[in-house]
Amino acid sequence: MVRTLKRHGRHAERVADERERARESTSAIEREDARAPGTAGPDDEVERRAPDSPTDLPKASWKAVLKGTLKEFKKDELTDRAAALTYYGILALFPALLALVSLLGILGRSATQQVLDNIQKLAPGAAQDVLRNAVTQMQGNGGLGSLMAIVGLVLAVWSASGYVAAFIRSANAVYDLPEGRPVWKVLPVRVGVTVVLMVMAVISALIVVFTGGLARQAGTALGVGDAGLTAWSIAKWPVLVILVTIMIALLYWATPNARVRGFRWVTPGSFLALLIWMAASAGFAFYVANFASYNKTYGTLAGVIVFLVWLWITNLAILLGLEFDAEMVRQRAVAGGHAADDEPYVRPRDTRKWDEEDRRRLGT
Repeated sequence: MVRTLKRHGRHAERVADERERARESTSAIEREDARAPGTAGPDDEVERRAPDSPTDLPKASWKAVLKGTLKEFKKDELTDRAAALTYYGILALFPALLALVSLLGILGRSATQQVLDNIQKLAPGAAQDVLRNAVTQMQGNGGLGSLMAIVGLVLAVWSASGYVAAFIRSANAVYDLPEGRPVWKVLPVRVGVTVVLMVMAVISALIVVFTGGLARQAGTALGVGDAGLTAWSIAKWPVLVILVTIMIALLYWATPNARVRGFRWVTPGSFLALLIWMAASAGFAFYVANFASYNKTYGTLAGVIVFLVWLWITNLAILLGLEFDAEMVRQRAVAGGHAADDEPYVRPRDTRKWDEEDRRRLGT
């Protein structure tokens, strides 16, 4: 009798498991049917059920976000991609500095000098010399008063956009999406993001410039007393932090072929990237100043090597923040009913350039 009851119990468990698998299979088919023909990513029902805010994610999802970020960071080979971004960043840096110096030249050499003085607060010791020498050599190129200067500025913007183009490829890899946008859609994004980032860099430089004597002159002209100038000298650094965070958030939103849910001025990933970058930069500067032997190893090239490593750390922090945001998008879709291992977990912006293999792999 006991054996018979056990057999019946095991049979009932198998039947229940089979019914559960059948229900899951039916739900998957229904979700697939609910998806519009020719599209990829979560269906409308998942979007409706997914949390609207990161704070609405369950606690288990946050654990999955952290675990997934570390796993995907290694899987997407972001250390190598950060090295590639460093290469393109070097190619873009000096044209960008040329454009920046040309714009700051309107305010005179003293404005550029104040920017250089504040570089010491950001870059490791030897990297300061690389930036200072580059900007000093460019100061003699003049301002925006000639046609050639304007043409040079346009060419500088185009050259600087190479970094954004490289970031587009890295962002697509992070979201596990191939590029599907045609050239006529990617090109405006590439140039537009570059221009916006350069304008925000100029604004950041102007915030740095407005200090000391220049700030007192402006305060006198505007009728601002010493208390206002003291408040500005303190408040400008949080403003700079916010600006840099927005610049990173813009990269995260505009570059990938992923339909991210609207632009957010500050994302958890961009804020995390900034914190990691500040901590890593401070740690690297301390290491270079106290323990490293770059001068003995590389001689006169020590400054260049330190600068390259610092840029690599910067790009590493930015990509880590992007991966964190991407994993939050994944867990949001999972919370809405999307299968955790089903890709893509976000809808693409465009699929026109996908080949047959991409469409077959991503279910379009």
